[in-house]
Amino acid sequence: MTSASELIAVEEFFGPPARSRARLSPNGSTVAYLAPWRGRLNVFLRDVDSDWTTPDDAPGADIPGALRITSGTQRNIDTFFWSVDGRYLLFQQDTDGDENWHLYRADPDRPGEPAVDLTPFEGVRLLGTQLPPDRPGTVFVQLNTRRPDLADLFELELATGRLSPIAENPGDVVQWLHAPGRVLAFTMAEGGDHILSEWTNADRLSPIARFPGADILFAVLPAALTPDGSGLWIGSSRGSDRTRLVRLDLATGEQTGVDSHPVFDLDTPRPEADPRFPSALILHPGTGELLGARYLGARQEIHALDPHFAAVLPRLAELSDGDLAHVSCDSTAQRWVADFTHDRDPGVTWFYDHATGRARRLFRPFPHLDPGRLAPVTPITLTARDGLTLPCHLTLPTGIEPRRLPTVLLVHGGPWYRDSWGYDPEVQLLANRGYAVLQVDVRGSTGYGKAHTRAAIGEFAGHMHDDLIDALDQVIDQGYTDPDRVAIYGCSYGGYAALVGAAFTPERFAAAVSYTGMSDLVDLVESVVPFARRSVENSYLRYIGDPANPRDRADMLARSPITRAGDITAPVLLIHGANDVRVHRRHSDRIADALRSRGAEVEYLLNEAEGHWFLNPDSNIELYRTLERFLARHLGGRVATAS
Repeated sequence: MTSASELIAVEEFFGPPARSRARLSPNGSTVAYLAPWRGRLNVFLRDVDSDWTTPDDAPGADIPGALRITSGTQRNIDTFFWSVDGRYLLFQQDTDGDENWHLYRADPDRPGEPAVDLTPFEGVRLLGTQLPPDRPGTVFVQLNTRRPDLADLFELELATGRLSPIAENPGDVVQWLHAPGRVLAFTMAEGGDHILSEWTNADRLSPIARFPGADILFAVLPAALTPDGSGLWIGSSRGSDRTRLVRLDLATGEQTGVDSHPVFDLDTPRPEADPRFPSALILHPGTGELLGARYLGARQEIHALDPHFAAVLPRLAELSDGDLAHVSCDSTAQRWVADFTHDRDPGVTWFYDHATGRARRLFRPFPHLDPGRLAPVTPITLTARDGLTLPCHLTLPTGIEPRRLPTVLLVHGGPWYRDSWGYDPEVQLLANRGYAVLQVDVRGSTGYGKAHTRAAIGEFAGHMHDDLIDALDQVIDQGYTDPDRVAIYGCSYGGYAALVGAAFTPERFAAAVSYTGMSDLVDLVESVVPFARRSVENSYLRYIGDPANPRDRADMLARSPITRAGDITAPVLLIHGANDVRVHRRHSDRIADALRSRGAEVEYLLNEAEGHWFLNPDSNIELYRTLERFLARHLGGRVATAS
């Protein structure tokens, strides 16, 4: 074969994109997007018909059509959206990863003015936003201003910032939803069942429908109101293994099938910190009409559920051989902006005018990355020792004979998450450094039916770890992997899995990397932030155990890497954000202390300005430079010279 591919600098993968996350205005004339300014992503505006080849913020330049409307220098903006009428741009931001999100308003007509914090309450978290199509100047927000463990519902007037209470949480509401003329509430019953009710006052909830807790990990998702407010579109697996799309009648509680796929689940909700993935439902931003639904197997499939969108969708699909990601349209649904994801391309954003048939490429987020230099991601299917099917993804470095390669077993978070075909800079960095990358959707992963997810109950550090070992053994048997040069690495649950691998099967791994991984399952469950404690009954308590139960507590400790830290022999790299509220930094602190106390090899990268996921480019550049050096020392991969 040819020689190994040219090394690509860490900065090229993890520096800020040139532009990203384009969203078309309701009037169809303006595109909002993110672009770097002073090292942080901020919101910019451009006329859709402007010259997109010109730079966005050249110092001292007057660039027609380009306008920066936010000026943040502390932290990237990650999530933003138009108000229904296009009058304002709204965005969410926290402080150094503490996840106490605030809602901000930026005014396109006053770009020189600072963004306005619409929820300026210290220690309070924005827990949900809802933009009603029939009330364009309003947003409904859920805030825990009164008590940290309870979210109340408020109406927020965008122009003035006036916040008016709508519903006070009586103590058991985990999610609010405002409908025309009524307020809906989701509560959780003893045993984990979710109940949808109509709220009438602080003391009375009138039940509408009940959902078995065994079917629902955290919340009934997706949940979108029908335009007339008489129903909800939700994902349901009632009576089946797969999740399909149904309409829930708010008068009777009855479910009526809307759409389904014979093999795939309705696309799985991903963590809110990963905005690469769009919603399972494609909705008209102005009317709330249901346009389409996404299903995800080895590749994505979209079903058009509206005649007009059925005509638009094939025209959008012609623009790229990747999968359609985020889409936005104007109020007439004639003008569209669409992003695409591809395994070897960081993406491309297009404009399409259905009235004229004209399409135009607007930008690539990382124009310096040549897809020809990146590695294909191949979906494969492997089998666990008990016969369970394991959907996997295998990425092999280009230009190298794919035999006995150093390998990174990359474990996703959650574990209520899934890997999928698409661009992942982490995977591409590792492949570029000469590693085979194996991703395994172990039991507990979502998106493959209830049985696959439920097979993880009680199996942390048990069959879930066996799944990883079984998949690894099969790629070793196929000749791809050198069994003496394997590292296990992951974030959150994946970090826990890495520590389990190092502690429970130390002979299998030459190195382990835990990025914000938990080391103590008892501590994890007991430290859930107050507002989320009601929501973990069907996830943490059902799958891991209840530390209030002595038998469960003992079992949880037995499955915790901190209990077996003395068995770790491989070098360990720990990565943590000091402000992590999901997995407190002490999970890494304690492992580091335990390893150092006996002279074991451990490296610890602690970032004081980040939380559970590193957001800022400089933080990620430091993280992945550290990772590539660590893996090179212990697996023999390549290292690029810092630019």
